[in-house]
Amino acid sequence: MARVAFVTGGTRGIGRAIVERLKADGFKVAAGYSGNEEAAQAVVRDLGVMVVKGNVGSFEDCRQAVELVRGELGPVDVLVNNAGITRDGMFHKMTPEQWSDVIRVNMDSVFNMTRHVIEGMRERGWGRVINISSINGQKGQMGQANYSAAKAGVIGFTKALALENAAKGVTVNCIAPGYIDTEMVQAVPEAVLASIISQIPVGRLGKGEEIADMVAFLAGEHAGYVTGSTLSLNGGQYMAG
Repeated sequence: MARVAFVTGGTRGIGRAIVERLKADGFKVAAGYSGNEEAAQAVVRDLGVMVVKGNVGSFEDCRQAVELVRGELGPVDVLVNNAGITRDGMFHKMTPEQWSDVIRVNMDSVFNMTRHVIEGMRERGWGRVINISSINGQKGQMGQANYSAAKAGVIGFTKALALENAAKGVTVNCIAPGYIDTEMVQAVPEAVLASIISQIPVGRLGKGEEIADMVAFLAGEHAGYVTGSTLSLNGGQYMAG
């Protein structure tokens, strides 16, 4: 029987690429989203997957989303915590709202979603939790104290949860992408984008499909010996030890 995958932030950018790949690999896939109806309907039309609207920063919204997916597709076997936002600003000028918004969507969401699926995974003796962090959670980034803190927290969460669930057949891993060719990155001014690319040893932006390839491996049957890992996909821009 096909396994069920739930990808948060799954209707655009990296998330959509992950949804497309998992669907192609035979998973029954649900894509979470928060508000862009046009993108959500495009995913339904183009990929034929379930979409679920909700706020990943809300514990109750996440519970309802997981219940909807369970009712339509079955229990969640693979959770990809991909949803994220930025609210950039230098820390000495950062507002409490900029801080809390990013922590809630990028960090609290990982607890909110995972908490609602982890018990079922443990009971069934199989599960995959794949968290999407960032190069900036590894190295830090000016103007992103909030984002860097949240994404670094995701790495620590991954390690602790991996230890807790390894004996139950549940793996927990993290992917830390560098700069990926998405709408968000393309919105960066041309001169700034050129400067970013000049710092990437492979000389280009990454592709959403390249992140999706790694998610597909971690979500599969042959990745049972990989857990607690943070995999850096950044073209050599930051080589974490």
